[in-house]
Amino acid sequence: MEWVKLLQTALDYMEAHLLEKISYEDVAREVHMSSYNFHRTFSLMAGMTASEYIRNRRLSLAGQELQMTNIKVIDAAYKYGYETPESFAKAFSRFHGVTPKAAKLRGTRLSLFNALVIKITMEGGKNMDYRIVDTGNMRFAAKVKAFKNETINDGANHEIPDFWTACRKEKIF
Repeated sequence: MEWVKLLQTALDYMEAHLLEKISYEDVAREVHMSSYNFHRTFSLMAGMTASEYIRNRRLSLAGQELQMTNIKVIDAAYKYGYETPESFAKAFSRFHGVTPKAAKLRGTRLSLFNALVIKITMEGGKNMDYRIVDTGNMRFAAKVKAFKNETINDGANHEIPDFWTACRKEKIF
């Protein structure tokens, strides 16, 4: 259960520092993990990287603030960690489907990205029918390729699908 406490500490740290310049490396240091292990653990448990989580939370909060207050778009851009209003507008539009200026209009639909909550559930405890089949001798082969840890969960990265496509073309499996 120690990993649950570490993950909760990481989530609490990210939420408390959303308006500051933080990265997943900073969060990893906070929970005394290597950035590699934190990145893998968080990605596995949350289904997204810590960087994606931070970005989505910031954009969600920015949308709420733009719609509920009189904050200027440029001020929101800097407040939520963007270096230029253009980069903020691009990320905001991709996340919410509308421009930051349009988000200021009452009634505009925005995307909400709530903070993660840890819930532990247990499943199983049911009978399962099975059979053991002897399939005889089998041979296995492996093709090894290294991928960058940061890009494994990056939706825009096609290294892994391209690897599998090349394996199929070479008739490896």
